[in-house]
Amino acid sequence: MANFQDIAKQFTEFYYNQFDQDRKQLGPLYRDNSMLTFESDSVAGGANIVSKLSGLPFEKVKHAVSTLDAQPSGENGGILILVTGALLVDEEQRPMNYSQTFQLLPDGSGSYFIFNDIFKLVFG
Repeated sequence: MANFQDIAKQFTEFYYNQFDQDRKQLGPLYRDNSMLTFESDSVAGGANIVSKLSGLPFEKVKHAVSTLDAQPSGENGGILILVTGALLVDEEQRPMNYSQTFQLLPDGSGSYFIFNDIFKLVFG
């Protein structure tokens, strides 16, 4: 079985590749009890999260991860992930810095789902 750092790296690569290609397809990563806080606006439930992400006011986006830190979390095999990086949206030439935290939990079938997701742009 892969260790938590390998899982965090694989998850992060998959998540941002999928987000950048078609964020509407992120639904399977969330569950009904998942929560997203995006720039201090919180939504719960997989369908509501995908709706929020799909409705963001840009068409194209490219994430570039700068740092990725992970820790095992809880007694049930969860993983806490903190990502920092930069993103470019649409035709913007200046990247915006961001921080994103994921709490992954095992789904019972050998995979993980996003239980908590907090995204924040970093200004300054």
